[in-house]
Amino acid sequence: MLLYQQRSRVEVAKPQVFSGKMEEVGMFINIACLYIRMKITDEAATTRMAWVLSYVQGGVAEVWKDNLLDELAKEESEVEIAK
Repeated sequence: MLLYQQRSRVEVAKPQVFSGKMEEVGMFINIACLYIRMKITDEAATTRMAWVLSYVQGGVAEVWKDNLLDELAKEESEVEIAK
């Protein structure tokens, strides 16, 4: 428990809003993964996924997110949730 408490005090940058620009995808994924590992590791996978999707806004990324959320709601998605 002490290790978790120490990690939770570390400041970690949150990702910028991601609109689908290919040149920004790597940075977005890296920052989101780092934040999850440092700050929200104890949350359920669906909670972590929702947190990441909250930063996917605008452009082609918004369309992709909307389609993914529709598929998940209908339980038709082939997306595997990473643990």
